[in-house]
Amino acid sequence: MRVIAADSGAAILNPRFEPLQIVAAATVLVEPPYRRASEFLVEPIFAPIETGHALIIHELELCQKLLKDVRAQVVHLDMSMGGLLVEEISPVQLRGKARSSILRILPKLRKLSTDIKRIYGVDVLAIGKESIPVRIAELTTGAHAVLYVCEKMVKEGKEQLLGLPSKCYARIVQNRVTLHSLIPAEHDVVGYAEDKEKVLNRIQLMEMANPCARGFRILKISPKKQH
Repeated sequence: MRVIAADSGAAILNPRFEPLQIVAAATVLVEPPYRRASEFLVEPIFAPIETGHALIIHELELCQKLLKDVRAQVVHLDMSMGGLLVEEISPVQLRGKARSSILRILPKLRKLSTDIKRIYGVDVLAIGKESIPVRIAELTTGAHAVLYVCEKMVKEGKEQLLGLPSKCYARIVQNRVTLHSLIPAEHDVVGYAEDKEKVLNRIQLMEMANPCARGFRILKISPKKQH
């Protein structure tokens, strides 16, 4: 089964390690054996953290855009509702703190999902973090976010703190950023980004644990010291 999934994430943090902006959004095509993306579309968004659930609309729009170029059997959306069809979700099915936020975007989500089903014959499922393709989208988003924030640091000349997605670590090898999952059953699940602009040559990275959020790691991105 070929799956398209989307997520947005990785956050610029302030000196108290509080998130300020969500850096990137991505959609990925994932095929067996479901370890990494075969194709992807990623965008820098630098959205205020308050944007929250409204980003789900943008994620689904990215899925729709990718479907113009690749085939898939299903779309996995980062909404944890047990795999319900998004086009069939009703307000009475919404629970918890996120209810009011999702209510505001539900009509748009349902319309997009209906359009995707009509045009491409593909169901959109509200499956959330249970989905490995969503996890791969999360890691792919994070890998590209590293490059976007490195570019921001080079442009502004100001040190940046980047909060990575949960339970992963970064590796930089030969102009490629790879985020590896630290979840035991996901040891071979990765997201990656190619540094085509060679921005990594102009910065230095230090990875550390987030002292205020267990399970999350931080990249401190600084200008490269001149010798």
